[in-house]
Amino acid sequence: MDRLEIGTVGIAAVLVLLALRMPVGVVLGIVSFIGISVITSTGAAWGILTAIPMNFVAQWSLSAVPMFLLMGYIAAQAGLTRGLFSSARMLIGRIPGGLASATVIASALFASSSGSSVATAAAFSRIAVPEMMKANYKASLATGSVAAAGTLGSMIPPSILMILFGIFTNTSISQLFVAGILPGILSAVAFIVMITLRATFTPDLAPRYRGTHTRVELWAAIRDIWPLPVLILGVLGGIFAGIFTPTESGAIGAVCALLIALSRRSINRKAFAQAVIATAEGTATVFLIAIGATMFSVFLGLTGVPAALAEVLLGIVESPLAVIAAIAVLYIILGMFVESVAIMLLTIPIIDPVLKSLGIDMIWFGIIVIKLLEIGLITPPVGLNLFVVKSAMGSRVSLTEVIRGASWFVLTDLVTLTLIVLFPAISLFLPSLMK
Repeated sequence: MDRLEIGTVGIAAVLVLLALRMPVGVVLGIVSFIGISVITSTGAAWGILTAIPMNFVAQWSLSAVPMFLLMGYIAAQAGLTRGLFSSARMLIGRIPGGLASATVIASALFASSSGSSVATAAAFSRIAVPEMMKANYKASLATGSVAAAGTLGSMIPPSILMILFGIFTNTSISQLFVAGILPGILSAVAFIVMITLRATFTPDLAPRYRGTHTRVELWAAIRDIWPLPVLILGVLGGIFAGIFTPTESGAIGAVCALLIALSRRSINRKAFAQAVIATAEGTATVFLIAIGATMFSVFLGLTGVPAALAEVLLGIVESPLAVIAAIAVLYIILGMFVESVAIMLLTIPIIDPVLKSLGIDMIWFGIIVIKLLEIGLITPPVGLNLFVVKSAMGSRVSLTEVIRGASWFVLTDLVTLTLIVLFPAISLFLPSLMK
């Protein structure tokens, strides 16, 4: 068996083991260790296994991951995310489908601070869906809007996925963060436009919200939530202006979140300890997958699979758009079954050489990848967010209704993705202005 065949068998083994629900990081590590042992020797495999974790975790830029996670967990524990939905409802609740649109805005802010699409979907399933159901919204729209809106946190920085993409492709994380702003806003606006049009032409889908609020109540709600958007905008503004790096911004964001929480007297030792523990658990999960993906990248490099794939694709495709279309199909299919971080770190070692051979801008492609991962989270039949919402709602809503509602958002996301692909300036304009 030659090296290419060993690499092909290794990829197949990874897919089979993932289908059997084995942990992603463990699968990548075991398959890579065995493959490297076969190609070289067991001693060499042990040497790589002992060197990679330390070399990978010691990267300074990776310290942004626990810092941004800590910022999000402190914001959640201190209640900085509390009242997002009610405030958005006051502002836009009276337009057609206003409660669902309010969910999109509130979820985007929550997800950008928490960094977790799953956590956002779970939280707003309990916050927003009951309110929409009480207002006689169709269950499909109520649950679909929550499942889809939670994915926006992957695009609107700070994003853990962007940090990992930047590290594994040697791409500027600062530019990725800034590049995600306009596509993130475009995605949210597209969702709101779709909701408004559907509610306008099908009034039974989302009856008009008749609640009234005084100016005093509105200002009270805004005063309650202002720290979160200010915190996020401050972090992004500092990166855009070149005042600090993404790594530094993570630490600054975490400290600022803690100071805001202390000034509002909304966090205690127990809540802070819970935030730290959750951060450690989340960081360990991400790092375990990333270490396994690094091992897998070394293994594939030894087999020559990425170079062979690049050579084949360069011989049969006529344009970079054809490669992006093929990758898009692959990501959407994988998104039905595999978690976002795992998908990206599993595929990047294979497709990165292909993309660079074609001269594709990696900032632009990074935004495309994030958008594809968002779509995968809500793609029927088994997009992860669909099951999160169904689990949170129990027997009150069927999985069929959740899938039916999310399907409209998948179609909207595909339109947004097409715009991002056809008009690279949507992603690249702001990075071009950075200091």
